Amino acid sequence: MEEKLSLIINRYQDVTNQLYDPDIANDYRRYKELSREQKQLTPIVQAAEKYLKLVDAMRQNKEIIGMSGVDAELKELALMENDELQADRETLEEELRVLLIPKDPNDVKDCIVEIRAGTGGDEAALFAGDLFRMYQRYAENKGWTLEVIDISEGEKGGFREIVFSLSGDEVFGTLKFESGVHRVQRVPDTEANGRIHTSAATVAILPEVEEVEIDIKDADLRIDIFRSGGKGGQNVNKVETAVRMVHIPSGIVVQCQDERSQLKNREKAMKVLRARLFEMEQQKQHDEISSVRKSMVRSGDRSEKIRTYNYPQNRVTDHRLEGDAKNYSLREIVEGDMESVLTQLRLAERAEMLQQGSGA
Repeated sequence: MEEKLSLIINRYQDVTNQLYDPDIANDYRRYKELSREQKQLTPIVQAAEKYLKLVDAMRQNKEIIGMSGVDAELKELALMENDELQADRETLEEELRVLLIPKDPNDVKDCIVEIRAGTGGDEAALFAGDLFRMYQRYAENKGWTLEVIDISEGEKGGFREIVFSLSGDEVFGTLKFESGVHRVQRVPDTEANGRIHTSAATVAILPEVEEVEIDIKDADLRIDIFRSGGKGGQNVNKVETAVRMVHIPSGIVVQCQDERSQLKNREKAMKVLRARLFEMEQQKQHDEISSVRKSMVRSGDRSEKIRTYNYPQNRVTDHRLEGDAKNYSLREIVEGDMESVLTQLRLAERAEMLQQGSGA
């Protein structure tokens, strides 16, 4: 482990030195990549330096204990100190094992979020709207930037579908656990008899990808330009700025009509298309590699129910977690205070990866 930690510290120093290079400072993409790597390495390096210093102290104590002619009291002190240092060493080794778990390279990326109303008609559309506001509030708390890409509103409020991007610090790594079916149990405003209805909405969290990662040929695209519909002021239905993009080989269709500029709508639509194609390719690889064993929190299977929002009982239940860790205050969660449940999902992911790494 000592050799591995020394290599990591050397890499951290190399990355830090590169960040001071004027040529790299002027290369935005390269500078951003190195800054992210430095941030990922920082907690590992801090723990590694403590560990190596501790190991060196233990080594010096052993030399004192093994030397002849050394005062017996000094040897006793060295033995006592090594017993204390051994406990600290075991704690640091456990911390480093967690820190050295290979990270998903997509975790540092921004993301595209797609929310679609599922079963439940108008109530499902209203629930989709509630989910959007939940993520919007959480993003505000985190200092992230939210940008709407496409909206299809429900007849009685909410959304049949809403697509938006989130940019900030490790956005995809934080929200990737949200992909799946979200179910709500509550009494709709339209329910005269006070019966509880169950509705659902699907959420997809897609990592935003660079052009270099997904090559989309012009010949594989069909692009339609049309007039925006719905709310939007004087620009609506007068100027053709909305964009619909069809990727012919995959059949994926995306559209964007949120901007008043056709160029900006094209850029946003292409961003969503790249993300969906990237997810499709990732899913193929995932299915091939882990067809036998799937991680509890990383399957990305949007057909499975992941969470239930029970309004009568003011409770949110995440079905991927166990015991006390699975239930949360509904009021807090829908108001955007999601850190508690997301932290538990990250811990579950780490535990699963540690178990896999140990050969269990």
